[in-house]
Amino acid sequence: MTVIIDYRFNNIEYLEQAFTHRSLSSEPRENYERLEFLGDAVIDIIISRELMRYYPDGDEGLLTKKRAALVQQSFLSIIGNMLDIIDYLIVEPNVDLNNEKVVNKQQANLVEALIGAIYLDGGIKPAKIMIINTIWKYREEAWKAINYKGQLIEYCHANGINNPKFHIVNVSGPDHQKTFEIHVSINGNEYPTGIGTDKKTAEQSAAQNALMSLIG
Repeated sequence: MTVIIDYRFNNIEYLEQAFTHRSLSSEPRENYERLEFLGDAVIDIIISRELMRYYPDGDEGLLTKKRAALVQQSFLSIIGNMLDIIDYLIVEPNVDLNNEKVVNKQQANLVEALIGAIYLDGGIKPAKIMIINTIWKYREEAWKAINYKGQLIEYCHANGINNPKFHIVNVSGPDHQKTFEIHVSINGNEYPTGIGTDKKTAEQSAAQNALMSLIG
């Protein structure tokens, strides 16, 4: 899938800087690092505002978790891949772009730098449009990747609580379209049931429900 950014720069130097790697120049105004720093902040504020609209009754814990999934390097790298952004990186040949970890990091950095460049060049409106059309548009993909079960286990360990126990409450539907219902119990307390089309998805849903109850 390819995403096209519909924005024309007034000052082409911002665009050039956004794609210039530090290996070509360590001068702060000649590589993307300062723009990456700015873009990171712009993404945070736009995503935070959209989350407050999307979850009008959501508390700080919920909003923070949802935002973290959208601004993490792995998801921004996916967005960068959709943009074919690595193709425009200006970099020394000694930077190994055959290394997947290096590419993923560069893709995420370039997304932030490009947003920072758009903000400097055209202000908050075009930067917001890009964020909405990329990061926010594919938010569900990022949220699916959140490991709520792992987070719940970590929460229990950090707070001296027994490990959560997952119980299948019900399995319904034909073999090709089953629905699993699972609930979590912790220290004898039961939390809202999670539902999914397979056991793993239902466990993640149940873990999310338990986390929201515990943190909220």
